[in-house]
Amino acid sequence: MRFREAVISRASNFGPWPIRCASGALFESAKRCALVLILALAGISCAEARTIRVMSYNIHVGIGMDKKLDLARIAAVIKRERADIVGLQEVDRGVERTGRVDQIAELARLTGMDYAFAPNLRYQGGWYGVAILSRFPITSFEHRRYRNLREAERRGFICAEISIGNDRLRFITTHLDYQFADGRLFEAGQLLDALAHVTGPLILTGDFNEGPDGETYRLVTSRLTDAWMSSGASSAGSTFPADRPAKRIDYIFYSGLVGRPLRARRAWVSETLASDHRPLVVEFELGS
Repeated sequence: MRFREAVISRASNFGPWPIRCASGALFESAKRCALVLILALAGISCAEARTIRVMSYNIHVGIGMDKKLDLARIAAVIKRERADIVGLQEVDRGVERTGRVDQIAELARLTGMDYAFAPNLRYQGGWYGVAILSRFPITSFEHRRYRNLREAERRGFICAEISIGNDRLRFITTHLDYQFADGRLFEAGQLLDALAHVTGPLILTGDFNEGPDGETYRLVTSRLTDAWMSSGASSAGSTFPADRPAKRIDYIFYSGLVGRPLRARRAWVSETLASDHRPLVVEFELGS
């Protein structure tokens, strides 16, 4: 007997007293109560599906293809695409070259979103790193820097726990080595090892500085799903350079949860010259 059938069976056997009522009022009342109970229990057993729009965006510290620094343009792109959660790379905080502005705090102010920042590199009196913006509350986050194979620019990732109704989503963004393929592979291995304990829904975004034919991509997709591919998007998904995209190096990967799956419904690349990369956007369904 299925769950709903069991509820109906029990609801129709409350006892003989409602049926014996001449007016039938008590019987009708019992039926209404049973229906309310069935609907309530069904709501508990089948959580409502929810749509989440995710963006991965290397903002080039707010400098566009016209060489102008303009964070308001970056914020306008995020708002135009109605992104719920954004993984950002190349973000400055208190750095001389960008006027010592706390860029993630300013973007949070302009978009009205919660935020978290992870400093990977000390630079010009401030910090350079990766960050997350979210319309949902960020309940906690952790930051790790990668070990390097050789002397190279320090990279890392930020992993946030985001509260979406009754769900808890792990959202990660990273920026891998732009010079050496073995460096990227080494960093990606550290990232996947760090995420091995995550059992719930997970979304990984970032600038991986490598195409889908590389070893790093193959390593990541051995554990996670490429949202661009699973969405059925027809174009190449190229994001760099922004004026004439020829390389697919920005990605959104994910994994779901048995009984509470995560599915990439559609994906697209937003047309904008606000940075040297175009942002990648994926619309997910988290639900039954």
